[in-house]
Amino acid sequence: MSDAYERERQNNSRLDELSSKVSALRGVTVDIYDNARSQDVIDNSTEVFSNLSTSIKGSAGRLGRMAQSGNKVAILKLAGMIVGVVVVLYWILSFFW
Repeated sequence: MSDAYERERQNNSRLDELSSKVSALRGVTVDIYDNARSQDVIDNSTEVFSNLSTSIKGSAGRLGRMAQSGNKVAILKLAGMIVGVVVVLYWILSFFW
C-alpha cells in the first residue's frame, strides 16, 4: 500500500510541475498577443502620421503658390498662420514640460 501512496505523491508532484509549465506558456502566449496588438497600433499610428505629412506638404505647397502670387493680404495671412501654429505648438508643449 505504501507503494501506491508513493506513486500518487509522484503523480501529484508531476502534475504540479506540468501545471506551472502550462501557466508559464499561457503567460508567454498572452505577452505575444499583447505585443502583436501594440504593433498593430504602431502601424496604424505610422499610417496616420504619413497621411498627416502628405496633407501638410500639400497645404504648404498651396500656401507657397499663394505667397508667390504677390498678394500682400495672402502673405499676411500666411505669416499669421505660421505664427499661430508656433504659438499653438508652444502652448501644447508647455503642458508636457
